[in-house]
Amino acid sequence: MTASPGLASVLASLSAGKVYDLAQTLQTGMACSPNHPGFRMALQRRHGDQNRADGTSSASELIITGGHVGTHIDALSHFSDAGCLHGGVDAAAAQQTGRFTKHGAETIPPFLRRGVLLDVAATAGVEVLAPGVSVDTATLQTTAAAAGVEVRAGDIVLVRTGWSRHFADPQRFLGIHDGVPGITTDAAAWLADTGVVAVGGDTTSVEQISAGQGHSLLPVHRLLLVERGIYLIEMLDLEKLAADNIAEFLFVAIPLKILGGTGSPLRPLAVTAQ
Repeated sequence: MTASPGLASVLASLSAGKVYDLAQTLQTGMACSPNHPGFRMALQRRHGDQNRADGTSSASELIITGGHVGTHIDALSHFSDAGCLHGGVDAAAAQQTGRFTKHGAETIPPFLRRGVLLDVAATAGVEVLAPGVSVDTATLQTTAAAAGVEVRAGDIVLVRTGWSRHFADPQRFLGIHDGVPGITTDAAAWLADTGVVAVGGDTTSVEQISAGQGHSLLPVHRLLLVERGIYLIEMLDLEKLAADNIAEFLFVAIPLKILGGTGSPLRPLAVTAQ
């Protein structure tokens, strides 16, 4: 059996392209929101602990992590407003079994869509936006125009602030005292009105965090997850994509099917034609 001409063409195109890994490396001690349990890994079995008769041995680990640690995607069950999830689903009723029976992480679809990078930092002429800077609709539109791309319905839009350069410094990355740059509610509404499927960023929450505010209020989460049913992808590594001035690409990501979960670890890829 041979591949169809159409599939062969697709495979040839992808083979000639370049793949960018957009995920942060999962490691013990990495930056994590204080609202979530952090990532921990320990070797449960080491080579030599138990040798087989033929001289071989195996090693394995124990991993403990929250669903919103490192590069991850928020399920629609992650946020509620006035006791309701997206679509008016009663949050208390949906979580009674110890896992969500509506909008769980297992309902997040695989993504194979057009991706757009809006490199706000580059358009502003800086490597990293200052703490707490707001990224509004006009800023996103200016950034898109500068890159020569149009945000369309069905897109995955990734917003680069440059903030992931601080990822190795957890306190600075979290920005609890000084804030974190990110999109505002009007920018989120513009993206939602355009018809995007998901919005991603290189910070802890994608949205603007003012100095001293922390995650006490997250209006963009409410607007996108609850009101509009649009997924949020957080803590992306967009630096290599930005360094090569890539603004349009094939976005590929497959969330884990965690039954009733509120989020999933993610390893997104950006694939370019050449």
